[in-house]
Amino acid sequence: MSILPQAERSPIQKTCAAYQSYGTGRMFLAGAESRHIQQCALVDLTNMPRVGFRGTDSASYLSAAGFALPDAPNKLCHQANGSIVARLSATEYLVLGAMQDFGESVAALELEWELSDRANYLLPRQDSHAWIQLTGQSVALIMAKLCAVDLSAEAFAAGQIAQTSVARINTVVMNVSDAQAPKFNLLCDRASALYLWKVLLDAIAEFDGQAVGIDGLLSIA
Repeated sequence: MSILPQAERSPIQKTCAAYQSYGTGRMFLAGAESRHIQQCALVDLTNMPRVGFRGTDSASYLSAAGFALPDAPNKLCHQANGSIVARLSATEYLVLGAMQDFGESVAALELEWELSDRANYLLPRQDSHAWIQLTGQSVALIMAKLCAVDLSAEAFAAGQIAQTSVARINTVVMNVSDAQAPKFNLLCDRASALYLWKVLLDAIAEFDGQAVGIDGLLSIA
């Protein structure tokens, strides 16, 4: 049984009433322009579909589904349809939905999975993790206030992943910077999402940052 997109609620959603329906009904904070994304912004992408797979057959399973895979752990690959495949270990992958279809292709990928004798096990990351995106020219400086790992452009290039602690919360940090702006995806335990969101809001205030909707991201999708 699948969950209706309209029924999904981000833990962060309770902080703002301006969430609106996009695509097939997935709820995201509305508003923002590309200039906000370029300057300094925080975007709640928790309601965007994502799914994980783990096992010695996961790579062949995803390859057969048409995905390009990273060649080593802690790297990611952007797909032609805008989705992302992140490799978290030798046999674990996380697939993130794309803005172009509001993650519907990734949601379908999860629904199509069936238990079999193949070593490819489903990890329902939509339920376990929240997804926050930090954007703008100051992302590395902001993260330096919250994380002991060097995430500067020289040490942490686009396409790399750091599995670390951010504000004492275990977090997967992905450098998904593009032509629009430097961007970090932050995935943390869903129960800690609201805490991390508030910490990040406090951290970006120094850089005139603000929480924004997804419309600024849609301008280049």
